[in-house]
Amino acid sequence: MSRISLDDPRYYCNRHLSWLEFNRRVLEEALDPHNPLLERVKFLAITASNLDEFVEVRLAGLLQQVEHGSQEMGPDGLAPHLQLKVLAAGIREFVTDQYKCWNQKLLPALSGEKIRILPVSKLNSRQRDEADLFYARQVDPLLSPVTIDPAHPFPHVLNKALCVAFLLRRRGRASESFVGVVTVPRKLPRLVRIRSDETIDYVFLHDLIANHARNLYRGYEVISTGAFRVTRNSNLYLHEEEARNLLETVDGQLHDRRKGDVVRLEIDAEAAQEIVEPLRARFALREWQVFKTPGPVNLSRLFFLAEQTPRPDLKFRSFVPRSLALDADSKNVFDQLRKHDILLHHPYDAYDAVVNLIEQAARDPQVLSIRQTLYRTSEDSPIARALMEAAQTKDVTVVVELKARFDEASNIRWAKSLEEAGVQVSHGVVGLKTHCKLALLVRHDSDGEIRRYAHLGTGNYNPSTARFYTDLSLLTADPHITQAVQSVFSFLTARAERGSYRPLFLAPTDLAASCVDLIDREAANARRNRPARIIAKVNALLDPGIIQALYRASQAGVEIDLIVRGGCALRPGVRGLSHRIRVRSIVGRFLEHSRIYYFENAGEPEIYLGSADWMPRNLYERVEVMFPLHNPELRRRIYEEILLSYLSDTAKSRILNRDGSYTRAHQLPGKLNGKRFAAQDFLIQLAEGKSWYPATAVNGESGIRAIAGAAGSASCPAKAAKEAAVPQ
Repeated sequence: MSRISLDDPRYYCNRHLSWLEFNRRVLEEALDPHNPLLERVKFLAITASNLDEFVEVRLAGLLQQVEHGSQEMGPDGLAPHLQLKVLAAGIREFVTDQYKCWNQKLLPALSGEKIRILPVSKLNSRQRDEADLFYARQVDPLLSPVTIDPAHPFPHVLNKALCVAFLLRRRGRASESFVGVVTVPRKLPRLVRIRSDETIDYVFLHDLIANHARNLYRGYEVISTGAFRVTRNSNLYLHEEEARNLLETVDGQLHDRRKGDVVRLEIDAEAAQEIVEPLRARFALREWQVFKTPGPVNLSRLFFLAEQTPRPDLKFRSFVPRSLALDADSKNVFDQLRKHDILLHHPYDAYDAVVNLIEQAARDPQVLSIRQTLYRTSEDSPIARALMEAAQTKDVTVVVELKARFDEASNIRWAKSLEEAGVQVSHGVVGLKTHCKLALLVRHDSDGEIRRYAHLGTGNYNPSTARFYTDLSLLTADPHITQAVQSVFSFLTARAERGSYRPLFLAPTDLAASCVDLIDREAANARRNRPARIIAKVNALLDPGIIQALYRASQAGVEIDLIVRGGCALRPGVRGLSHRIRVRSIVGRFLEHSRIYYFENAGEPEIYLGSADWMPRNLYERVEVMFPLHNPELRRRIYEEILLSYLSDTAKSRILNRDGSYTRAHQLPGKLNGKRFAAQDFLIQLAEGKSWYPATAVNGESGIRAIAGAAGSASCPAKAAKEAAVPQ
């Protein structure tokens, strides 16, 4: 048998197409009748929001590569122009499927539930009067119609702003036509609720505006109308080394983002070609960059419909997350942390515990200093406000990442507010994004000792997203970890570099090399017939170095399970290369965001958590932290409660095939005899005390069987498990 080259492009999936496959998995949730109807609408909106970001960042970047004549190939061997060709076809097919979902599945289902989206022409007289009144009072005063002619240049169209175009002809001048454009203010709702006695009725705002075109363009005949919007290149191009003030530089770039090159035009499919062609020419777009939509041009606005429609029966059942319970002899969280670490699994464990930690530290006179990173946070962040309060009485340092994509403006505002409150604000290391999630508290305890306490997380300090992102938080007073966290802050604020940050791994210093070493150690153990296994849960797996290490481990005999939510460039199931690697993706009610790394280590398992995915940008272009779990009870919880339940999931799991496609786990032959086990539902039950996982399960299959059984029969998981086949 010939030797397999790990660099062979055939063994890598294209990262962009892999991402598109991820968005298709989200679209599957919109099509899945097992999901509540309004949640399906929300999933469709998520696919549109995801695609927007992909177009304005990834597709825009690829277009620039092609325009600059780049021939740089990725691991899959495709040059940029070939990637663009394949991707353009893939996006168009995906958009077609989005609108099929909306028009053929969701709209009829909504109508069946007496939720209607009506054209203005279908409103009854009372509703029409109400719609006209809303337009006159709330909409018309904000509109500025423009007619394009030599005296009126084409208006600047903001990125992703809703616009309505009109094909016009002056009355009495049949030979000459004009294009008119109205930009719709962002603050206006895209769906307008219209009162009805027996149904819940809405009209689209653009339809309402189009129906008042005669008032907007008096003296013109309106021949055709069409809502449209453009998507612009939203990449920031910074030269940090040359910037005298990074905050001012990023702030300036945000204004340029709104004027970036247009990379996509979406326009109502009913719009006349006399509207479409001038717009295409105006924005210098090729034909493939124009998308004629048989429905609303911005499907992401359907979030409003899902969230505002008062039908809780058509939404996921709400649940109350577990609150952190202190031991009876602990007066506060610091007392408890001196005894043992605390692990929180959000959203099943309330994020309030993290917020309360920072708020308590801000008020506690025994806390001497607070240091924290902020990558993304909420608009009304209780954590940021607690930090500002703390600055009145103690030393507070916050590393605010100004370049967190699409949160730059919010972070600039917080940075200014924090500085005004007396917080020492840093923006991290030049050339690197600060993506690690760290907080360090120094406290003068009642026994006279000065101790460090730390929070290390996999997700952002954002209480809002913590309600629907799955993430992990470690609260600890471990002196080795907290000392290392302090060293990371010294690196961030003063670039004080150390040879090692152990027991932490730090990107870009040693995190990538350490991951490869851990994978290679499993391969060495397998060759010596020692217990060897890898389980990794990440959002994306794209780094060639990590992938090649996993291939080597598979060849050496290591069994590898990868839970990769999004893009995955690794091809599993290739004989002689990756036949021991299984890859699954879970897309469900919550966005899987936690990063977990399990290594068998010859029977002495090690588990690490962290902020980094296995992607080049995380490993080499950001400051990331990967941290160990030293407490054996917490390791057991991660393995049994979380990892094994994810590996048992058949309801929301998709299995990656060798060709880069995915198959839903419950559709595979012989898997749980057709039973559907949803890990997220199980974890909700666990948080509510309605289910449990077996404390005695310590190896893979028995633990998986017990957990899968628990989902089917909380009262007797062992009995239920006997009837279940284990998905592998």
